Amino acid sequence: MMNQQTFKQTSLNYGYIVVGAALVGIAYNLFLLPAQLAAGGVSGISTILYELYGTKPALVQAIINLPLFIVGFLTLGKDFSVKSLIGTMMVPLTIFLTEGLVAKGSHDAFLSSIYGGIVLGVGLGLVYRGGGSTGGTAALAQILKKYANISSGFSQLIVDGFVVVASAFVFSFELALYALISIFVTSKVIDFVQLQTGDNKLVFIITNNEERVTSLIYEHVNRGVTQVQSFGAFSKRERALLLCVMEQREAIYFKQIISTEEPDSFVIFLNASEILGRGFSMAKVYGNKK
Repeated sequence: MMNQQTFKQTSLNYGYIVVGAALVGIAYNLFLLPAQLAAGGVSGISTILYELYGTKPALVQAIINLPLFIVGFLTLGKDFSVKSLIGTMMVPLTIFLTEGLVAKGSHDAFLSSIYGGIVLGVGLGLVYRGGGSTGGTAALAQILKKYANISSGFSQLIVDGFVVVASAFVFSFELALYALISIFVTSKVIDFVQLQTGDNKLVFIITNNEERVTSLIYEHVNRGVTQVQSFGAFSKRERALLLCVMEQREAIYFKQIISTEEPDSFVIFLNASEILGRGFSMAKVYGNKK
């Protein structure tokens, strides 16, 4: 049976997918469709068909997603297909339920390309973090990611590019360029959301007094420390290299402490992305004392 921790993580993953898919649908009705931006994917195809034949975007996406869902089932496995099915159903459902947003949405191509790309990227990023897909070319992007060993954002960029070329002939070259901006923004936001780049800081400390510095970290920010022995390239002297991950507020506080207590230490603060290991995020891994 599923233990409590596994159940919590599974529920969180499905929550990511539902919320993310809803954001994808809202981004489409609020920004992309009103501004005639075919920003790739099945949504881009539905935008083109809406312009040419007046077909309902929600219906078009539901019809096209079915065979692509089968492809995802055959190549990405059962767990992915179940999660993908939820995302695939949520997007056209949200588009259908929020059709009224189209009239109230932004018709400015530039603003829609930026803000539509942001909302769309957050939505897709959440879906991908949950291990799912919104169907359509998003499933193809995940397949490309799996077999080409590239990021989700870049794989989405490649797949969506083909749709944008077609939109240049239906709408205009200028709108196609705006669609490319939206796709680029979306790809960057997807990777941002998946990597959980945030306020965590990776701190490197080179010091001759590693025991004192380690005590300062334990006492004032209560974080674990990893120690690596290093050598100066010029002096050939051995010095300790300490690594620690802190939240931003902890890093600011530690900067004040280390400047006062150990001013001769050489300290570097870097923005840190997610590190996977033992099922913990980066901050949690280093939060356990070693």
